[in-house]
Amino acid sequence: MNTQELPIFETLFKEHFGGLTGFAMKYVQDLDDAKEIVHDVFIRLWEKHKSLEPDTNYKSYLYTSVRNRCLNKIRDQKKMVSIAEVNENLHSESSSNIETKELEREIAFALNTLPNKCRKVFELSRVEELKYSEIAERMDISVKTVEAQMSKALRLMREHLADFLMLLILIFLQ
Repeated sequence: MNTQELPIFETLFKEHFGGLTGFAMKYVQDLDDAKEIVHDVFIRLWEKHKSLEPDTNYKSYLYTSVRNRCLNKIRDQKKMVSIAEVNENLHSESSSNIETKELEREIAFALNTLPNKCRKVFELSRVEELKYSEIAERMDISVKTVEAQMSKALRLMREHLADFLMLLILIFLQ
């Protein structure tokens, strides 16, 4: 919509915002969520208005979009409830022992995915607790190379363990 289309968009917003919000409330049962969904639908309409057919039934488009967003929100909330239930179950059955074993398994897997040189530098630093200068001397490489390899190893470990660590954080916060 160009500047000439702005009044049309504004009219659509004024005419349908209240009805769409009420419609969304039937699904999500929360006024703030309903308003957010309707706002998101109008933003999406504004962003893709040029790709819509000129004879688009905007009212139908808006209601369908709001319904779909509401269903997505409900689906996502159910996923969060499921994750919370899994966390609760993990926590209730000697969670610290299970979590420790799972963390050890994930770390071992992450270590095995590192390139050889990276893994060796990481193990010398973290397991054997050697200083970078000692690692450089032992591996016959420069300290700068040790630093670069450690940086790479830590980045790759963080990436691999990110989802698992987030789950652990959620468990510990309960």
